[in-house]
Amino acid sequence: MKLILKIAVFILTLCFSLNLKAQVDFNKRPDDDLGNVEDAFQESFFEALKKHGIENYQKSINALLHCKDLDNSKSVVYYELGKNYNQLKNFGAAEESLKKAVEMEPDNEWYLDELYHVYLQQNDLNSAVKTVRQLVKYHPDYKQDLVSLYIQAEKFNDAMELLDELDAKYGISTDRDYLRNQIYNLTGKDKDRIENLEERLKMDPGNEINYLNLIYRYSEMEQPDKAFEIAKQLLAVNPQSQLVHLALYKFYLDKGQTSEAVKSMKIVLKSSEIKPDAKTKVLSDFVNFVGENPEYESELLDVTAGLDSNPNAKTNKQMAMYYIQANNKPKALEYFQMALNDEPKDLDLLKNTILLQIDLGKFTDAQKVSQTALDLYPAQPVLYLLNGVSLNGLKSGKKAIETLETGLTYLIDDKPMEIDFYKQLSVAYSLENNSSKSQWYFKQAEALKNGN
Repeated sequence: MKLILKIAVFILTLCFSLNLKAQVDFNKRPDDDLGNVEDAFQESFFEALKKHGIENYQKSINALLHCKDLDNSKSVVYYELGKNYNQLKNFGAAEESLKKAVEMEPDNEWYLDELYHVYLQQNDLNSAVKTVRQLVKYHPDYKQDLVSLYIQAEKFNDAMELLDELDAKYGISTDRDYLRNQIYNLTGKDKDRIENLEERLKMDPGNEINYLNLIYRYSEMEQPDKAFEIAKQLLAVNPQSQLVHLALYKFYLDKGQTSEAVKSMKIVLKSSEIKPDAKTKVLSDFVNFVGENPEYESELLDVTAGLDSNPNAKTNKQMAMYYIQANNKPKALEYFQMALNDEPKDLDLLKNTILLQIDLGKFTDAQKVSQTALDLYPAQPVLYLLNGVSLNGLKSGKKAIETLETGLTYLIDDKPMEIDFYKQLSVAYSLENNSSKSQWYFKQAEALKNGN
């Protein structure tokens, strides 16, 4: 909008100039200097706009000051001065110039808007509020700005009154709800928040979001029974609701209604409406639940088999952890490797994958992954240790010695890992038939283990 104004000012000024010239006989020799003054003014003004456009604000100011010397009756000169001073953080001069422009044109929205931003940058809330109150008659969007200012100035009743007015006129909006919840959080008026949500539900009982908002707030206030009641109301109104099961499965688990909880979790995980992050949280709870209730393992496997053909890394990690708990390491490794395809730079994921590969005797794979990890994180001693273990597993003692000794230089105050390094160095030197070095590192490990 401001760009439009600049263009409009430019065109109006140009038209004003052309209009003057259209009334002049250019063949007649001027008998005063008014024509020269007007030409000089326009030249300086256009120079100021050009310099502002290339962010040379001081030169723009210089040109505008020259314009003011030539003709101090044009409000746009003071407006442009204010903008340049504002860019240079010279807020006092910016305010003075813009107030002059507003004085000359009290109803110019753009002059007021620029002045408003000067006050904002100085955190002069009272002046900003006063200016925005003038602006609201031009556009309702300024009323939302006014709400934010009221919140910053801790005028919470004024802010809430204005929010109610805007909601009544334009309907509920996410942005205004964010501001409303800011006020409730700052004032601690949870009762008012609940009353507002309950009123919305009464006014629009067919709107799913009204139920979900109440469920969330009751849960946040640690009133699970009330939240559960609202969830059941939503299910009665809309039996096809999928989002409600994000809350229901938790309630069912807490109440020991395991069959109902499993049904809700399956609905969530198969839903096309629910975001992946929310599904990941539910899957994590499902995995933990099956860990304690193994009789539901087939339900978990059924629902994970029905997930997207390309599930996200979090989902794969959760499944990997489940299979670790179930002591199915090969299956856990499959999921870790799928997760690694999505997040190849995740350090914890790299370490878990390498550890499982080593545990399963897949030393070639472990060596490759650990070397890739070292390229990404060359100062991580644990990666040198894992690389050394995999090289020992491949009977490459010389390379293992090299990587393990390098890794020791990065190790700081980690006694258990230092013991592991010495043990692996002992193995590596044994592979190289250097029994004295092998024995020396073995003794070092034992000494550290015994606290010597």
